[in-house]
Amino acid sequence: MNNDSKLRWGILGAARINQQLMPAIVEAGNSTLVAIASRRPGAAAETLAKYAPQQKDVKIYGSPEQLLEDDTIQAVYIPLANKEHAEWTLRAIEHGKHVLCEKPMALTVTDIEAIENAAKKQNVTVMEGFMYRFHPQHARVKEIIDSGLIGEVRSVRSCFSYLIQPAREYRIDSTIENGSGAMWDIGCYAIHAARLPFYNETPVAVTAMAKHIASGADTSCNGIIDFDDGKYAHFDFGFEHARRAEYEIIGTKGGLKCHNVWAKQAETPVISWWTETGQQCQETLALANHFRLEVEHFSNCVLNGKKPALSLEDAKTNCKIIVATLESVKRKQQIKLS
Repeated sequence: MNNDSKLRWGILGAARINQQLMPAIVEAGNSTLVAIASRRPGAAAETLAKYAPQQKDVKIYGSPEQLLEDDTIQAVYIPLANKEHAEWTLRAIEHGKHVLCEKPMALTVTDIEAIENAAKKQNVTVMEGFMYRFHPQHARVKEIIDSGLIGEVRSVRSCFSYLIQPAREYRIDSTIENGSGAMWDIGCYAIHAARLPFYNETPVAVTAMAKHIASGADTSCNGIIDFDDGKYAHFDFGFEHARRAEYEIIGTKGGLKCHNVWAKQAETPVISWWTETGQQCQETLALANHFRLEVEHFSNCVLNGKKPALSLEDAKTNCKIIVATLESVKRKQQIKLS
C-alpha cells in the first residue's frame, strides 16, 4: 500500500493515551503519521521518541493551531483535556480535517450537535473514540444475542473501575462541569457498554447516585438506565475499587459475560455464556489490538467514503444519558429522557 492510499494523520496533544494511539496509527495498514503537536515545550518530540522511535520525518509543532494549518494532514486525533474536546474538534473541522476525538467528544449534547452540523457543512468524517467497540469480542457478543441463544435481553450490568493512583489524581482535581471526575473518565465507558445489547431500544429515564470530593469531582457512581418494558441497564464505576472492566447480559433463556472489555493486545479475551437448558460455555477469542482496529476502521471510512460504526447520533445518545445521570445525582430523583 503506497502513501497515496493511506490517511495522513496529525495528533493534537502529547497525552498519555499516545502510548496506545501513536503505535496504532503507525501500525495501521491504511494510515501514516505526519505530525504531532503540543503546547508543552519538548513534549511532542519526547512523545514521538518514546512511542514511535522508528518513525522518521514526523513534523513537530509547538501548538495545535500550527498543526491544523498543515494542508498535508487529512485527519487528526484529539487526546486533549475533556473540556477541550468540542472546541478543538470544531477547529479541526473548520480546517477541513477529519476527526477522531477521544471520548468524551463533548460535555453537552448541544456541542455535539454543533460538531455534527459543522461536519456536514465541511463534508468531513467525525467519530468519538470508544476504542473497545472495535475489538472482535463485542461482535461475537452481538452474534450470540442475535442468534437467540440467550433469548430476549432483559437486563445488563456494566462495571468499570480502577483504584486511582497519585500520579493520576489530576483527573479529579476540578469539577464535573470542567470535565473532571470518574464520569468523564470511565463512566462514559460504563454507560456506552451498558447500551451495547439494547442497540434497537430507546432509553427513557435514568436514576443514579454518586460520591463527590471537595474539588467537585465524582469518584464513584451507580445508576440504572430504563429502556422501558422492564428492560434495564445497570452501571457502576469509580476510582475507589479494584480494577474491573466487564459487562453481563441476561436474557429470557440465559446470559453471557464479557470478562475484560478493555482487553489489551496481549490479553486473551474471554466470553462465557449459559442457557436455561443447562448449556455452559467459555469462549477464548483471538488476541486483537482494538486501538489499531479503531484507527484502521476510521481511516477506511475516510478513504472509501463509508459511515463510521460509531455515529454522531450514538455520541449524542451517550452524552444525553451522561448529562441525565449527573442531573439525577444532583436532584436525587429519576430523570426522564425526552
